[in-house]
Amino acid sequence: MNFTGKSSHKFLAAILSAVLLSCALGCGGSSKSSSHSSVIATTGSNVAPITVGSGPTGNYADGAFATVTVCAPGTSTCATIDGVLVDTGSSGLRILSSLLPAGLTQQTSGGNPVLECFPFVSGYTWGPVETADIEISGEKASSAFIQAIGSNDTVPSGCLSYGLPSSNTLATLGANGILGVGLFAQDCGVSSSPTCPASANVYYECPSASSCSPISATAAQQVQNPVTLFSSDNNGVIVELPAVTAPEASLGGSLVFGIGTQSNNAVGSATVYTADPNLGNFSTTFNGVDFSDAAFLDSGSNGYFFPDSSIPQCGTGASGFYCPSSTENLSATNQGFTQGSGTVSFSVANALNMFNQSPSDAVYPNLAGTTGTPPANVFDWGLPFFFGRNVFVAIDGASTPSGNGPFWAY
Repeated sequence: MNFTGKSSHKFLAAILSAVLLSCALGCGGSSKSSSHSSVIATTGSNVAPITVGSGPTGNYADGAFATVTVCAPGTSTCATIDGVLVDTGSSGLRILSSLLPAGLTQQTSGGNPVLECFPFVSGYTWGPVETADIEISGEKASSAFIQAIGSNDTVPSGCLSYGLPSSNTLATLGANGILGVGLFAQDCGVSSSPTCPASANVYYECPSASSCSPISATAAQQVQNPVTLFSSDNNGVIVELPAVTAPEASLGGSLVFGIGTQSNNAVGSATVYTADPNLGNFSTTFNGVDFSDAAFLDSGSNGYFFPDSSIPQCGTGASGFYCPSSTENLSATNQGFTQGSGTVSFSVANALNMFNQSPSDAVYPNLAGTTGTPPANVFDWGLPFFFGRNVFVAIDGASTPSGNGPFWAY
């Protein structure tokens, strides 16, 4: 989620990379330059439509939403859920529990229910880990672990120790769920250290509603990136959105599954930017500052987020976002962990003016903000980066014609 939380004018929560979460847990304007925008795939069993719009709350800014079908395992008892935020910065499907079908199987440990506290930057989701079949377009992940957001169980002190507000309702989450299709197969840890330790305060065994204790969870026990469970097209995704230069009401695009597995998902002329397999990041150099191994591409963040004390911040109505007196045209250089380099041009406009002048719009290509107070030393290339690009996300360890993941390409 973004670094600023909810604005009184627009819902400005976004999802920060769970890649950074993995590090924290000890695991280990439209942009044009260097852009290889290509035709957006609209048909195919591996293509799901996505919409950048105001979302199920009607006031989301720069949120890319998809529709997901969740079924009780091996049955036709299903619920089709729209308004699910597409997030390349986390892994795993999380759905508001009130929207899920009956018959999902609860994961247990020692005969007791397992619940998860998943911390994003602007809030945590708390709820049981359940088993479900997931269907997106023509793809299916059978018997996948998902998180049902919301529970009457008392939130444990370890979860509250993150110091984050709850994102357990539609009003606080701003979406009906989160579809995490990021670089990793599980939601806590990386391939070299896949077990989520009890000290992370993410997974809990709950003998009663008021008594939950943190537990370790192996990769196989964690909420899983559903793409890795597809029978094919399971090595990554492509987020495809058209270019936009000014605020718009909505924008249509596609989420394409697989990289180099079908005629509609070839990397082509896109440049591959490898990611650190232990951290999930690459490097960005901006304004003379090297965000070394601390940058990432994150469709779940609704703006560009980076520290820059020279750009004025907004006040009430868009707190934490940038409000320059006039649009600033900027550039930065991205450097892959082992390969890939290129310059990105982007623009930062006055967020408050955009919201006031285009109150009915939900697409803001020049939206940007700071990374907190004090500013975190990260560079978050959020959803505006994706406008006008086909952005490839290759899963850690997965084989593609352009090499093994983890990498981004664009």
